Amino acid sequence: MNNSNGDSDNRNIGFFEKYLTVWVLLCMVTGVLIGKFFPIVAQEIEKIQIYNTSVPIVILTWIMIFPMMLKVDFKSILAVKENYKGILISSFTSWAIKPFLMFGLASFFFLFVFQAFIPSDLGYQYIAGAVLLGAAPCTAMVFVWSHLTKGDPAHTLVQVALNDLMIIVLFVPIVSFLLNATNIVVPWDVLFGSVIAFVVFPLTGGALTRYFVVKHKGFKYFTDEFIPFFEPITTFGLLATLIIIFTFQGNIIINNPLHVILIAVPLVLQNIITALFAYGSCKIAKQPHNVAAPAALIGASDFFELSVAVAITLFGVNSPVVLVCTVGVLTEVPVMLMLVRFVNKTKGMFNY
Repeated sequence: MNNSNGDSDNRNIGFFEKYLTVWVLLCMVTGVLIGKFFPIVAQEIEKIQIYNTSVPIVILTWIMIFPMMLKVDFKSILAVKENYKGILISSFTSWAIKPFLMFGLASFFFLFVFQAFIPSDLGYQYIAGAVLLGAAPCTAMVFVWSHLTKGDPAHTLVQVALNDLMIIVLFVPIVSFLLNATNIVVPWDVLFGSVIAFVVFPLTGGALTRYFVVKHKGFKYFTDEFIPFFEPITTFGLLATLIIIFTFQGNIIINNPLHVILIAVPLVLQNIITALFAYGSCKIAKQPHNVAAPAALIGASDFFELSVAVAITLFGVNSPVVLVCTVGVLTEVPVMLMLVRFVNKTKGMFNY
């Protein structure tokens, strides 16, 4: 990719998003240091629970997810008939390919390729974390990736709105099925409770807030002033959550730093393979590049905020399952930017 495209990427992506990997690394260091030198902090945070759920994590997760839900316009679903092939490919990739590919790659690497470094019991927990990542397609950062590839905004919006609704229906059965395959049994009511807490509530709140703000203040105010107001709040929520997570994960990382690198391998491969599948499928279906690009990137990216929140609810904040989801945060941005460059560089393939 030439320098002009690279500069364009840097101009269009926000400062926080551009350096998200750096912020995650800083949060990792901060959390590990707090956990090592001030263990009382982790002990006090762990006490703040309701029904075995960390209250601080729930609050911070809502802070992260709610602004994302504000951006979703469910009226856009009415336009699904336009470029329906791209929507079908993106949906099929997100729900029929991605979760099972992630499960297969994680099982292959954690139980076989890396068996000399990762005990089998720990490997199954890492697989569980990968499953939670793979079963939740991203609904926030994809707007950024689509913009960087000059993707069709209507297609992106429709797919994001559909994914938000499909998560409510498909996330629980897919996660339950794949976790059962790893001999990790999670009651459906616990999974449903997580989806209600971390998807249904913020989704409903976002939709109602969007409706009333647009109705009384207008769409321009909503997009130019209301949504930007939440950006620093969202940033705070994500960074604070990561610091808490790494405060609990510190000993695991210090004792097994190699594991972070090993965990990243199947996660990155899943992102790349899934993107190429959707991108190639759109090429075969003769979809325009501005549809193929967001379809590929939507299919590849992960809703890591939801994955981290559900992992903490199901397994506890100091679980290895949570570590995998957090590594997903670490790898997401650089991998997706690499895919953005690839998609932009191969635009000529779609000149039919």
